[in-house]
Parts: sequence; C-alpha cells; structure tokens
Amino acid sequence: MALIVVKFGGTSVADVARIENAADKIVREVERGNQVAVIVSAMSGVTNQLVGYCDEVSQLYDTREYDVVVSSGEQITAGLMAMALQKRDVEARSWLGWQIPIRTDETHGKARIAEIDTTEISKRLKKGEVVVVPGFQGVSERNRISTLGRGGSDTSAVALAAALKADRCDIYTDVDGVYTTDPRIVPKARKLNRISFEEMIELASLGAKVLQTRSVEMAMKHHVPLQVLSSFEDHIGSDLPGTLIVEEDDIMEQELVSGIAYARDEAKVTLLKVPDTPGVAARIFEPLSEAAVNVDMIVQNISADGKATDMTFTVSRADLPKALETLGNLADLDDVDIIATEDVAKVSVVGVGMISHHGVASKMFATLAKKGINIQVISTSEIKISVLIAEEYTELAVRALHEAYGLES
Repeated sequence: MALIVVKFGGTSVADVARIENAADKIVREVERGNQVAVIVSAMSGVTNQLVGYCDEVSQLYDTREYDVVVSSGEQITAGLMAMALQKRDVEARSWLGWQIPIRTDETHGKARIAEIDTTEISKRLKKGEVVVVPGFQGVSERNRISTLGRGGSDTSAVALAAALKADRCDIYTDVDGVYTTDPRIVPKARKLNRISFEEMIELASLGAKVLQTRSVEMAMKHHVPLQVLSSFEDHIGSDLPGTLIVEEDDIMEQELVSGIAYARDEAKVTLLKVPDTPGVAARIFEPLSEAAVNVDMIVQNISADGKATDMTFTVSRADLPKALETLGNLADLDDVDIIATEDVAKVSVVGVGMISHHGVASKMFATLAKKGINIQVISTSEIKISVLIAEEYTELAVRALHEAYGLES
C-alpha cells in the first residue's frame, strides 16, 4: 500500500465528463490498495473568468476580496469530484483550505504556505476515505481565505504530499511528461523518463509550463518524488508512464543538456546614467522587491568616468507597469533615463551535465550567431545558460539549439 497525492489540472477537470474520467483513475488507485488524497484545480478557463470579474469591478481591487472570488473555482471542482467518487461507491469528502487548515502568510494573491495540519485528514485516509482538496487556496494568519498565485495548485499538491509524507505526488495534466522542449515548436522533441529536481526547477522558472517553480523547489526540499503524466491516456500514476522528477543521484547517466526552455512574457528595463555610487543598486532593487516585482536577468555596465553607469534587468510583462511606477517614485533616479522594451524573449539551455563539461556556452552563442540572432543579455548558473533575444526569433532559436545539442528523438 502506498500513500499517493494526485493533482488534476484545469484541462483535466475542464467539464463534468473530464471530472468523471479523473474519478475513474482515482478509483483504480484505490482498488490497488493505495491511500489517495486529491488536489483539484478550477475548471479550465474559470479562474480567468473570475479574475475578469474582479478587473471589471476595479483595477485596484482589495487582494483579500480578490482571493475570496478566485478561490471559488477550485471549491466547485472539489465538490463535484467528491460527488463523482461517491457515485462510484468510494467514500470521499471534500475539504476546503480553511477546514484542514492550510495555513499561509498574509501575502494575498501570492501567499506562501506556512504549515498544514494533517491530523484529521490522515485519520480519514487511514480509514480508506479519499480526501479531495481544492488547490491554490489556504487560510491566512488572520483567518482570511488566501490564494497561492497562478499555478498554485501544483504547490498545494506537493505541500500536502510533504505534510502527509506521501510516497509520490502525481501531477495529471494535458501532456504525458516533460519534454526536451515544446513539441509545438519542435515536433521531434523527446519525452524524458526522468529528470532531476535541479533541472526541473530551472526549466520551470525559465518558461516551461509543466510545473510551477515553487512546487518543484518544495518537492526537492522535502524529498517528494514527483511524476508528470497525462490525464487523457489510459494509464494511472502507479503504472509510472510519465516523467519522474527525482534526486540527481537517482538518475544513472546525466545528459549534457536536458532541455531548451523559452519565455515570451519578458520585458527589459534599461536605466541610463545611473549614479555609480555604493548602495545605488540596493536603493533600486529593494523597492522593486517590496512591490512584489520579481527581477530576473541583471547586467550593469562598467563605469567609464566613475560617475555614471547603465543598468539593464528583466521583469515579467505583467509586472512592467508596477516596476515602472516604482522606479518613477525613486528620488535616486530623478536624472536617470528609463527605457522599457516588451518585444523580447528569454531562451535557455538546461542540464546538470554542464557542471562537468565545457563548451556548452560557446556552442549556444555560435548557434545563435549562425542564425543571425543577436544576444541582448546573458545570465548563467551551474546548470543553465539564458539569453535575452528579440521575441520574433524565439522559435528559430529554440529549434536551432535543440538540434545543436542533439536532443531530437
């Protein structure tokens, strides 16, 4: 017997028929003698609709009330899933975030989970009951409904798996695993049977849409094996048909490059004539952090005269208005020119094999140069190299790099 947490994404529960299909998979896990806890997303498109309602009322809404509205989508799915399981003679009950409770901090709209009290649902699981929990939501320190940010149901699933000390967490979605890159751009992209937590974190943070970055970070921290698999195939998670995300030591042979990721939702901000004085970077980026603007790639030029320098960094396009507003209110930047560009994309190569091999960066740069693609910004870590390029060249860059590193099927 295994304790498994299974999560169904929005496309997997898009309508009642798909909820019924997901319920069938849960029943098959129960029939194998497994204890099953279920995390569900809102039906596909529902969260966008709810966010739209909030925007119609006010562009400057109270995030506490925003959380009340948008969390309702997952609640509906949880109730329907419990009904579908009961119809199949499986004892099941839905549990909302505040009922468990799933405790979070006070950052409404982007809350982080602090702790989960599993006392009661553990008792139910041991009795053979299937526990159905709406993802994406919790309860704040002040007992207000809170949400975890878009894609937060992945984080809910991993957090619950960690709290329950589950044997595995299965993420059912509309793809059958993690690929070397987006198959819509590269038809020869190859599904990976296994990938390390470190590589998956990089791929997720760099634009791969399969999993939310926070969920993989949490899984690595708490040693929770993850599996990504399709809800539209006949297999269930215990058949291990998808991609397993595991510790690096559990992978026999590491490839030099495991995948190519891209993100089109980037925006570039350049500050010209920034005073070249100690602490100026902190005075720029601390207010951005306080405004919950996530800054990614950062480049600062060498000061030629010791008085002024130029600085470039990237943010998500959604955060660009907030970033510009924050920068506009800084006294340090009164005489600084601010240039914002949205027509950029980030393309990255990822692989733990880079740690022990050289030449990965030079191959990337040479491949892009051969295609006439100019690099605007470069960022590196031990297992990834990212470049910022003009958005119009995104697909060309991804295809060229995928071929250059021999990732085809």
